[in-house]
Amino acid sequence: MKEGIHPNYEAAKIICSCGHTLETCSTVPEIHVEICSACHPFYTGKQKILDVAGRVERFNRRYGKKAKSGSSAEPAGS
Repeated sequence: MKEGIHPNYEAAKIICSCGHTLETCSTVPEIHVEICSACHPFYTGKQKILDVAGRVERFNRRYGKKAKSGSSAEPAGS
């Protein structure tokens, strides 16, 4: 590598708006983020599925697990 053209890779502090801080390495000494793994709903388990116009229910009816019945064939009239 050429000398003097690459940025310095040093210790960096990542600060979330929730107050959580992380230590890592970067070319920037301090990074401010809006959301992190400590406060993101997906990672904390607080995520909620918003059912808009019954889409989740419709998906579950079409592609969800089917209940097993005694006969393998459905009636022809259905």
